[in-house]
Amino acid sequence: MAKCKEFERSQGLLLPPDRRRWVPDDDWAHFVVAAVDRVEIAAFKVNWRGTGKVQYHPRLMLALLIYGYANGIFSSRRLERATYRDAAVRFIAANSHPDHDTIGTFRRANQSAIERAFAEVLLMAREVGLSRLGVVGLDGIKLCANASKMRSLRDDRAQELRARLAADIRALMAEAEAADAEDAADPQALPAEIARRETLKSKLDAACARLEATARAEAEAAAKAPEDGDEDGDGEGGHASAPAAVRPPPERQTNLTDPDSALMRKSRRHEFRQAYNAQAAVDADGSRLVLATEVARTPSDAPTFQGTVDALEAILGRPETILADAGFANGEVVGALEKRGIEVLVAVDRSEAQRPYDFRPPPAPDQPRPPKAPWRRAMRAELQAEAAKAEYKRRKWTVEPVFGILKSVLGFTRFHLRGLAHVKSELQLLTFAYNCKRLHKLRPA
Repeated sequence: MAKCKEFERSQGLLLPPDRRRWVPDDDWAHFVVAAVDRVEIAAFKVNWRGTGKVQYHPRLMLALLIYGYANGIFSSRRLERATYRDAAVRFIAANSHPDHDTIGTFRRANQSAIERAFAEVLLMAREVGLSRLGVVGLDGIKLCANASKMRSLRDDRAQELRARLAADIRALMAEAEAADAEDAADPQALPAEIARRETLKSKLDAACARLEATARAEAEAAAKAPEDGDEDGDGEGGHASAPAAVRPPPERQTNLTDPDSALMRKSRRHEFRQAYNAQAAVDADGSRLVLATEVARTPSDAPTFQGTVDALEAILGRPETILADAGFANGEVVGALEKRGIEVLVAVDRSEAQRPYDFRPPPAPDQPRPPKAPWRRAMRAELQAEAAKAEYKRRKWTVEPVFGILKSVLGFTRFHLRGLAHVKSELQLLTFAYNCKRLHKLRPA
């Protein structure tokens, strides 16, 4: 007869267990707890008076969120279940079980505090020599929003639906008046129909108002913009004022679920998705830590170039060199950064190099037109030097692998919150978790 080790699931523990023994000594859950214990918690929203319902400590909640995001647990409901099922999560939560509403509220209410904690961990990494502010790589990636592109609506279609709904509401109101006069058996049926249509009409009204506000802002910006042909803004401004009433183009779209998101695609070879453009500045000197993040509502990376560098400088200081691809090419920003003493290497051509032993046929010979802007000609000449070319190549194996890890290893392929402010906070929480995991790998043995 086979010999098996006896077991008894109903056997109680003779002594209280040490929760630290639930996870191995080399598990990075210990590192998360140690890192969060050094974070200043004064910025977190806590009832310091001690009145009311007992609350969870912000260090516990922050460590719980970081460990969850670093292990692909982004949903507050899944994280609540993990406090019962996952030994490492139970250790981090000190065998307590915050419900999903508490987790979600903490994540939404402490966006600025999480941002400060993100900066404190980076400063600690620099203090111990795991990171230095030298060469920084910038890149962007399109991440799906928590909204369907089927809920996107064109302006001309919205105007048509608004008119139809207004007519339907008037007809239903007339039927409701007639039903009231006849004392109908179910007087609540028609008002419910009216309420549903009025709710949809209010959403369409808000969508049209957003489109009109965007069109008005674009018209005002165009009125103050340089004249055509002045690529880098060296000419005189345009008209002094824009017309008060501006209609958006008929094809302009907005999303009813998440109005801050937009339809965008990675390239011309990819499909359109309802997404955000997530930006990251990554240490290219070996640590591959994310130093700053930004989120854009446009497919182009250029509008967030200045903001990402400013956020980086506010957290850690001024970098020595910035590496960016052609999507960040903006002469005004490049000139402003160079005046601040920052070397900028940004691609000005979108040509794709032919790989050795490529299975694809070689592309047709193309003679790119020389750039007209002086800064583009100067940048192209600078990137043709061997030293600058070798420096620029570092961008490929620093910032681009980080996005691959976030998507393929951590499993973050879409945002779970809605609205630009919440999306920015979630991206920072994600990169916060990535940095902690990366620091655990970089720590001295």
